[in-house]
This record gives sequence, C-alpha cells and structure tokens, in this order.
Amino acid sequence: MRLQATVPWDVDDHCWADVVDAPTRRQYQHYARDLGVGSNSALLLIDIYNLVFAGGPHPPTELHEQHPSSCGQYAHAAVPAITSLLQTARGTGMPVLHVTVGDRPITATNRNAAKEAVDDYAFHPAAVPIAGERIVRKDRASAFYGTSLVAQLVQRGIDTVIVAGETTSGCVRASVVDGYSNGFHMVMVEDAVFDRSWLSHCVSLFDLHHKYADVLRLPTALELMTRTAGQQAGAAAPARAGVSA
Repeated sequence: MRLQATVPWDVDDHCWADVVDAPTRRQYQHYARDLGVGSNSALLLIDIYNLVFAGGPHPPTELHEQHPSSCGQYAHAAVPAITSLLQTARGTGMPVLHVTVGDRPITATNRNAAKEAVDDYAFHPAAVPIAGERIVRKDRASAFYGTSLVAQLVQRGIDTVIVAGETTSGCVRASVVDGYSNGFHMVMVEDAVFDRSWLSHCVSLFDLHHKYADVLRLPTALELMTRTAGQQAGAAAPARAGVSA
C-alpha cells in the first residue's frame, strides 16, 4: 500500500528507549522505514470501558487486590490523547469504530471471567459512541476474530487503521497483528494505548513498531490525520450508533 502522508522513521521519541537496550535497538534498525497513513483511515478504539479505570489514577500494583483488571494511572493518563483523537476524527469525518467485549463466560485459557458490576463494561465517558459510529463486540482478544470488522473496513474503503485503547500487550496487540495480517496498514498512537504493566506496554510497542505497525506519538498522529482529511475516499454511509457486529 502506498502511504499518502509520511514522516521519517525517527521523528518521535518512544517510551521503550528506557527499557530496551541500545544494542537491541541498533539490531532492529533493519526495519527502519517511512511511517505514515494511507488515503483512507479509520479510528479503532479498543476496550475503553469503566473497568480498566477502576480505583482511580494510581499505580496498578496498588489497586490489584480490589481492582485486578484496572490499569490505574496508565488508563487515566491516556484519556487526553484518546479525547484528542476522537475530536480530530469526528471533526474530519473519519470513521470511528468502538470495540468492546462480547458475552463469553469463560476465556480460551479457562480463566473464569470475573463477576463485575453492570456498568463496568459501559463505555468510559471519554469514549462514548455517538450517532454514526459502529460498535463491534468481540469474544476473543482480537477485534478481527469472529467479527465483521474486516467487512466493515473494506466496505468503507479503509486502508489504514489508527488504534487506541487497551491493553497494549493484550487485545490491542492481538488486534494490530490481525489487522496487519488482513492487509490493513496499522498505526498505533503511543499516548492513547495503555496497559497495567509499564514494561509490557513498552516492550509490546517496540516489537509491534518494528514488525506490524507504525507507532506514533499523538502530535504526529494528529498532524497526519489532519493532513489527509481532505483526501479521504468516498465510503458507504455510516451505520446507526449502537448497532453491534
């Protein structure tokens, strides 16, 4: 796929600089390339629901006994970036898709799903869908597995998927790899994805950036979104908000 708008490989500083040693970073320079977006992008928000914000903006290690699924301070720190992405996408007419959990009782690893409160899986106030934005419900880690997400993106002529949400090492990673495997150009906004473990977050971003996605900081991502806004290809009319897939 030809990128419509690009930035140099080393345009941004990244969080993994403090956790990945210099020899390893040099080894992975083999993957250096131009980064950017294609001609028709969509914003994909993954699992931004109340449960992962539980307990407030504190270290997850201090919350795990009462809120084992919380990403604590990392979730709360990502809210401004998520808000900015949503405002820019909506302001430019970029399609927005919200991914959330389905109704599986037991995970593939036989880990019983916790009994959370009714509103734990409600969308966080920073990422509530509005009219015209699709809701995709998944039963596994990947937003692409067993859902109609590929069909929805193809129908709209999407070539680039910009990703925000959680967790970086879990559902975000699985979705990014599957998106890449389905032929989409994947972009991750570093400031807008998060995890309960800072180490897992950084190492996952490092690995994904060099193999399956372009990892960009928020200002760079917003600039590229704005730069290509007027070039978005015509797409099918958006579906009603609240329609699940």
